[in-house]
Amino acid sequence: MKPIVHPHRHAGTGTWSYVVADPQTREAALIDPVLDYDAASGRTSTVSSQALLDDVDANGYRVRWLLETHAHADHLSAAHWLKQRFPHATLAIGEGIRTVQRTFAPIFNLGADFPTDGSQFDRLFAADERFALGSIEARVVPVPGHTSDSSAYLIGDALFTGDSLFMPDGGTARCDFPGGSAATLYRSIQRLFELPDDTRVFVCHDYGPGGREPACETTIGEQKRANIHVRDGIGEAEFVKKREERDATLAMPALIIPSVQTNIRAGELPPAEDNGVRYFKVPLDKL
Repeated sequence: MKPIVHPHRHAGTGTWSYVVADPQTREAALIDPVLDYDAASGRTSTVSSQALLDDVDANGYRVRWLLETHAHADHLSAAHWLKQRFPHATLAIGEGIRTVQRTFAPIFNLGADFPTDGSQFDRLFAADERFALGSIEARVVPVPGHTSDSSAYLIGDALFTGDSLFMPDGGTARCDFPGGSAATLYRSIQRLFELPDDTRVFVCHDYGPGGREPACETTIGEQKRANIHVRDGIGEAEFVKKREERDATLAMPALIIPSVQTNIRAGELPPAEDNGVRYFKVPLDKL
């Protein structure tokens, strides 16, 4: 029950994407893929997501799943682009995406025609739902707190945490977005800490605190011993106080406006207007 994990780092946003594969059946999942986006020019590209495809091709994998841990606020998802290349793969996210869509649709005035039922995705996972990657058992672990739709994926012995746990010296994700809650995140992480200590942990973001080289892999045991925000011995009240104090100092993510508009659409860019051009909306004095 030990999948092969190929990490890919997107330097511009500090995001880790993963190609995860069953060594027996060669069936694969792509987790949290990134669409390159230059905010200054408004240009998109698929260089980073093509690197995932190169891994798939080089290893003879068959892509079965396109998995999003949540509707990210710091990068645009390449899931829609990848779905066009793997039409038989299932594009999935936690069922909490409906709440996120209902929250942001009015902020961006997406109109009555914009579905807020999650139908942009092929599958909405329920809490603790089980699925398979080839011969490897997998489970969806709800980890709300950063956002209401956050999920982690336990695939064999490998846990993909999304924006709940970072590397131990990076702590945890912020909780000040709509639907976020530091207390809820603390309880979500306690569920993760019930997993065996040797469970491999793969994070979605790392920014190299203190100037160290970016990293993506740790273990549940290491998190429990050394996570600066939520290690063993830190109670809920202490965590909430530290998390909320830190969140109050943080600026909005640089790409939150284009990211949310894309990611609640399962990675599809906004529809073209009558001149054939796609546009992002910027809500003034709202966020």
